[in-house]
Amino acid sequence: MIKPLTLKNIIAFSFMTFALFVGAGNIVFPPMIGIQSGENIFISGFGYLITAVGLPICTIIALARSEGGMEALCEPVGKKAGLLLIIACYVIIGPLFALPRTAMISFQSGIEPLFHCNNTLLAFLIYSAIYFIIVALLSLYPSKLLKIIGFFLAPIKIGSLIILIFSIFLISSKNHTLISPTTPYNNAPFSNGFLNGYLTMDALGALVFGSVVISSMKFRGIQEHKLLMRYTIIAGIIASIGLTIVYISLFKLGYIYASLIDQHSNGISILNRYIHHDFGIFGDLFFSVLIIISCIVTSVGLTCAWADFFSKTYKLNYKLLVCILSCFSMLLSSIGLNILVQFSIPVLTIIYPIWILLIMLSFTKNWWYKSERVFKPTILVSFIFSILDSLKTIFYNSEFLVIHFPFMVNISWILPVIIVLIICAVVDLVKGYS
Repeated sequence: MIKPLTLKNIIAFSFMTFALFVGAGNIVFPPMIGIQSGENIFISGFGYLITAVGLPICTIIALARSEGGMEALCEPVGKKAGLLLIIACYVIIGPLFALPRTAMISFQSGIEPLFHCNNTLLAFLIYSAIYFIIVALLSLYPSKLLKIIGFFLAPIKIGSLIILIFSIFLISSKNHTLISPTTPYNNAPFSNGFLNGYLTMDALGALVFGSVVISSMKFRGIQEHKLLMRYTIIAGIIASIGLTIVYISLFKLGYIYASLIDQHSNGISILNRYIHHDFGIFGDLFFSVLIIISCIVTSVGLTCAWADFFSKTYKLNYKLLVCILSCFSMLLSSIGLNILVQFSIPVLTIIYPIWILLIMLSFTKNWWYKSERVFKPTILVSFIFSILDSLKTIFYNSEFLVIHFPFMVNISWILPVIIVLIICAVVDLVKGYS
């Protein structure tokens, strides 16, 4: 007999899903958009919410609908290409970018302002070692994730975020004038907000976290596909509502402090200035706990998913993979946050559009006679134009796009993809099953 989840467990899974998403990038990037976009905050914020909230919830739903997980999403592009895309996703949200970033941000936001370390590099190396030891220990037993995160760490994290959000809306309710946006947000506010949503890596993270949530539900005895889909969608929707509230609050924080801090400051500086300015040492301590727990929870989810995937795909020892991943992430985190973010932008500019299309096209799979006729050309075109966009972020800015297509700077793949999609749809309709 199938036993459904209790309301308590559904809430715990929703909390766990939300807590897994709210990590380093989710807290750091929104204040930057708020302060840099100025009077264009609504346009930029909307673009950001599309990629940082809309795409993750679509990803969670797509995974819930698909009984084969990421492999099923990639099936129309072929087994080899699909495997490469999955590995690329796990490498990006694992040791290459996301995991090292959580250690860097939690140190710069939670430890450095509190202790005012003299030898920052040595202090960070010690902190990073302790941080990844804790992450590794919590990740060794994935079947206990619901208890560790859903019932313990997630409520602490969510409670702290609620306090932060209320403080932003209530305590910081002074009259502030919106300042002029910086050049990128003046020329193309929507696309810059859209691209900053890439940097949270939430759409890629959703591919991983969705699998983590589904696996945790299976550990709880939920094996029937319809129930898995229902509970995963509920958890995803609740998490997306929470994310939207957090992001809007942090947008507000950014433009509130635009007159008190340099407009080109990063999110860490904005948050630290706000916390210390309004709450003093007790605020610093509170924020340290919030940011460290937030980053640890996200890191544990990523580590469990990464080790689980490679242990099953290549028949390797799960616990050994957890240890290897933690050690490698610790070493890579020492290169510095600014370097890591700059290096991640061109990579994410290439990989994100491909996964966006795979996720969105998965909802249309039953529309086509042969889905590969539509998927493959569309994905190929997005890949080509995304490489061009990536090169633009490295070498130059396209003035033509800025002047003529202000909503499409560095997302120039959208229009060609729509054209190719329409052509492929007509071809599929004409050819039928032949």
